[in-house]
Amino acid sequence: MTRCYIGLGSNLADPAAQLRSALAHMEEIPQTQVLSCSGFYASAPIGPGEQPDYVNAVACVETSLAAEALLDALQAIEHLHGRERTLRWGARTLDLDILLFGDKTLGTARLTVPHPRMAERNFVLEPLAELAPDLCMPDGTPLQTLLARCPPNRLHRLK
Repeated sequence: MTRCYIGLGSNLADPAAQLRSALAHMEEIPQTQVLSCSGFYASAPIGPGEQPDYVNAVACVETSLAAEALLDALQAIEHLHGRERTLRWGARTLDLDILLFGDKTLGTARLTVPHPRMAERNFVLEPLAELAPDLCMPDGTPLQTLLARCPPNRLHRLK
């Protein structure tokens, strides 16, 4: 089994409910178990145009699936929630990102792990630190070092 961290985000159609529903669907992914989830955090949007604030969280899962098979399952859940990929970084009903896949570094046409922009996003690092404060990235960088360098983004914990 591989321990993975999944970023969850939504800023449309009752975002907190979208995240709760996504977590329930993640429980149904074969060969995968959701171990824990951070609290929910509100953050300012990053992306084009006027958008509502996001609700974000991070889930810790264990899986025996390959990384791209897990990605397929997560994208199927996004699709169930009405995710449309029309505008990069645009508003969305649900976004599920593989942040870390064990201690692996992966770079394929479909998937880059660790997530390439996670070090710039406090709405990823704060909830990740809630779950695993002593975590180190695959390159050995402590999560706390990334968090200390990360720019602020009007982030606050909801629950």
